[in-house]
Amino acid sequence: MDIYFTNTLTKKKEKFYPIDKNEVKIYSCGPTVYKDATIGNLRTNIFQDVLRRVLKYNGYKVKQVMNITDVGHLVSDGDEGEDKMVKSAKEEHKSPQEIANHYTKLFFEDLEKLNVETPEIICKATDYIKEMLEYVEELMEKGYAYETSTAIYFDVSKLDEYGILSGINLKEQKSGARVEVDPEKKNPYDFALWIKAPENHLMKWDSPWGKSYPGWHIECSAMSRKHLGEEFDIHTGGIDLIPTHHENEIAQSKGATGKIPARYWIHGEYLLVDGGKMSKSLGNVYLLKDIIEKGYDPLVYRLFCYTSSYRIKLNFTWDAIDATSKSLERLRMGYKAHQQGEEKLDATDQEKISKIEENFHKAINDDMNMPLALSYVWELIKYPKKSKEIAKLLQKIDKVLAIKIDENPKSKPQEDIPEEIAKLAEERKIAKQNKEWEKADKIREEIKEKGYIIKDTKEGIIIEKE
Repeated sequence: MDIYFTNTLTKKKEKFYPIDKNEVKIYSCGPTVYKDATIGNLRTNIFQDVLRRVLKYNGYKVKQVMNITDVGHLVSDGDEGEDKMVKSAKEEHKSPQEIANHYTKLFFEDLEKLNVETPEIICKATDYIKEMLEYVEELMEKGYAYETSTAIYFDVSKLDEYGILSGINLKEQKSGARVEVDPEKKNPYDFALWIKAPENHLMKWDSPWGKSYPGWHIECSAMSRKHLGEEFDIHTGGIDLIPTHHENEIAQSKGATGKIPARYWIHGEYLLVDGGKMSKSLGNVYLLKDIIEKGYDPLVYRLFCYTSSYRIKLNFTWDAIDATSKSLERLRMGYKAHQQGEEKLDATDQEKISKIEENFHKAINDDMNMPLALSYVWELIKYPKKSKEIAKLLQKIDKVLAIKIDENPKSKPQEDIPEEIAKLAEERKIAKQNKEWEKADKIREEIKEKGYIIKDTKEGIIIEKE
């Protein structure tokens, strides 16, 4: 079955043609490990994980490389300010390596909680200084880079086109429109490949230009070429990386090899919070641990991310998380009902189930349309006949969803259901088992008077606040 992705490079949805018919090579921009990953950052990791799972569902082997930026990412896109790692190290009174190790560990713990598969190759920037230096020297030799008193810059004027990914037209840009103008730069959009380190800088290495350290963009070009070759299938990342980091990766690669490194560039949109941007000043920067501390299964956040296309802004609210928590519970309860079911599917049922599976497959192959794909999952969950065959299909589908649909259903955070209500619900359950219908009805009314409703479903009892 054909797969389609929206390609940022061509600005359109395209049929996917891998370079190798058996293995798909992906480079994914990973975190700068100077602070905790926010749920906005993790939305990107979830969409990247869905991408690899969709490819594997279609029978491809996947080779994914992800970088860990532990040097070179400055606080300004204009190649100015402190390295983010150094800044964090000073604030927390630790070494840059201690900072990197701490936040890298937390990042991978979050990925594990979200059931995100670990890419085949993880590259830490500081382990690839040699490869980055060689790349910069190569660009110097080919005339694409020049030295100033502070850095080695890439000369964007040497390219046949700069801005192919973001659509920036240099002729229409005013000097300094995006970046501060360094008087030694030949062009305002020239960017740092290698930065000469001040005497007291915490991270620096020997180089032909003295003690120095890499710029942010060079690491991805060096590491992707080392592990995936000069040209590979897919490059992924957040939409914020398009105009700077990914544009500059393309520039470096064209300078060194004459090629755009990836054929398909796929980007995930921003996560909003209560309709606006995530901001420390607003106090709405949320981490995965904030969701967990409120009693939710972390996979609720993963399922929440499926309520919108990865290419559309998604609005995070606690009400939405609560609703998604109930959905995850019902999906798991529905799976359990099928897993315990003994009904046999006849030829008509088999045809219907097969069509639902086909529709799910088409949806995930259509630019990872997870909202549509989920609608077909619900068709299976709600199928009137409860059958182990459907449970088996749901397990197969969960290789893409990765929500652990076969786990025991868990109710919404326990603190949301007062002990008094839970006790009444249990008394009502016993009354029904004893066929004391009048008593059961009275308990239902008592529960309602206390602000809760109780629902009897095929999958079990659900208690919700009115």
